[in-house]
This record gives sequence, structure tokens and C-alpha cells, in this order.
Amino acid sequence: MLATPGGLPPTGQDTRWAYETKHDGQRAVIYLPGDGSVVLRARSGEDITAAYPEFGALGGALGQVPAVLDGEVLVLDEQGRGDFQLLQSRMGLARSPARASRRAAETPAHLVLFDVMFLRGDLTSLPYVGRRRELEGLALGGPFWSTPSALVGHGELALRATRESGLEGLVCKRLDSVYEPGVRSRSWIKIRNARTVDVIVGGWVPGRGRLSGLPGAVLVGQRDAGRLRYAGSVGTGWSEAERSELAELLRAAETDSCPFDGVPPVAAAHWVTPRLVGEVRYSTRTRAGLLRQPSWLRLRTDLAPDDSAADFP
Repeated sequence: MLATPGGLPPTGQDTRWAYETKHDGQRAVIYLPGDGSVVLRARSGEDITAAYPEFGALGGALGQVPAVLDGEVLVLDEQGRGDFQLLQSRMGLARSPARASRRAAETPAHLVLFDVMFLRGDLTSLPYVGRRRELEGLALGGPFWSTPSALVGHGELALRATRESGLEGLVCKRLDSVYEPGVRSRSWIKIRNARTVDVIVGGWVPGRGRLSGLPGAVLVGQRDAGRLRYAGSVGTGWSEAERSELAELLRAAETDSCPFDGVPPVAAAHWVTPRLVGEVRYSTRTRAGLLRQPSWLRLRTDLAPDDSAADFP
């Protein structure tokens, strides 16, 4: 079951919803046949069990009781938050058990459990509150897995808490909703915490197809002790007219010299004098400071490059 992007439920319906932390990880369905084994499958249906050997002991956690659980695989940072960049070093190793074991010792994963679809029988037609009661009754907590609590009501408070904690976002789940396998349902609403930052445009790459002759993406950076550090590329957020206007500004500022401190590994890059400032929305940053899932918001004509207060982290 998948969540639909949206916002908080209306205030008058707040108590009809539960609120769970949205995590930045790899979704997985966990099969516990009741024979001591465990099988993890990704959203694609791929068997990813061998990629996460630290979850093997979960197979015996319920004894001989068969169950199917829903969850998210994370790798936690120093603050206990899911870090997708760290997780990437663990993904894709299902066919390399030896490498997976070495990575598990270096960068252990953690499994967050948030739903149960089968427990001695099919529970998908049971309302969320009933499934949640069954899940919490299993008391599944261990060195590499946990069952975080859900908050009923108080959606604004829950959303604010995720923002203040630097978490990915919030998932709102209607209390009377059944589990709909494979469906992107309005009974589950996901809210991604977006951050904004001012960036300086230092280059661009040509678009393709219908964007031929226009910038496909701009290359942006932020000041760091007087240097312009590369912060990634932004390729969405413009209307066709805005992209055409941006193309004219970029051509007028074109230069042969890369303005970034260190040439970014970007093919077919065109460099510009770093005088355009833009505001960008993004989800999180990589450990190298690159913006994840950036989207252009607006050109900051009110700011000069040296006025930008958003220095490189």
C-alpha cells in the first residue's frame, strides 16, 4: 500500500487519523513463515533478504506464528535519523552475500516496522487501528528492528516535531482504512518536509527533446569561505516561459571558466559568471553537501551573489 502526496487532514477530522514518521529508506515487505526463516522483498518484488543479514534473527522472533509485515529499511546517522546516502552502500547486494556481511558489520541497517498484513490469517480487511493493535501486541523490538509508536490526532504537532528534528516528513493514516496492496491510496497521505535555500548559479547543461535549445538543468553552488562550492544540479520547477527567460540570462553570463572550487563531474556543462541567485526547495543533503530532490522556486533578483546568506554547510 502506497501513500498519496498531500497535506494534513482538516482540523475537524484530526482525531480520525494516526500520524507516523516518514522515513528516508527502502520499503520492504517482511515474510515470517514461522519456521525460523525470514524473507524481505522490495517494492519491485525482488528478494533482498541476503542484502541485510542482520535481520536474520527476526525469523524466529514470533516462534511458529506466520506473519507478513510492512516496513522500511534504514541506515541511521549519528542523530538516529535515516540517511539514504548511507543506505545506498547496503542496497543492491542481495547477490553478493559476502559483501553484504562485510557491509553489515561496517554500516548496520535498521528495520522500522509499521504494519501487519497477515498474522495467522489475512488482516488486510481489518481497519488500521485493528492492525496497529495486532502489530504492537507482537512487541517486535531488537538490535536491528523496532516498532515506533503512532500518534492519534495532533497532526500539526506531529508535523512540527518532524521538521524540528530534521526528519523526512510525516505519514497520515486514516484510522478506519483497510490495507490496499499495490494501491496508492488517499487513506494514507505523505507529507515531505521541504527545505529552501538560496543558491548561486554557476553553470547549466543543455536540455534534450522538447527542451532542446533550453537549459535542462542549472548547476548551483553556495559560498564557503569565499569559494563557490558545488551543491548539485536543479532541473525542475520552471514553466516553459520561465525556462526560456532563464536561457537568455544564462547566455548573457556565459564564460569559459568554471566558477566552482573544483570542476563538478558534469558532462556537457556550460559555465556562467556567478551572478544569478535563485531560491531552491530540496528534501535533504548528501554527506558531501549536495542537494537531494531540488526544485527551482524563483530567481532572487533582490539578492546579489555576495548578499546570499546561505553558506555551504
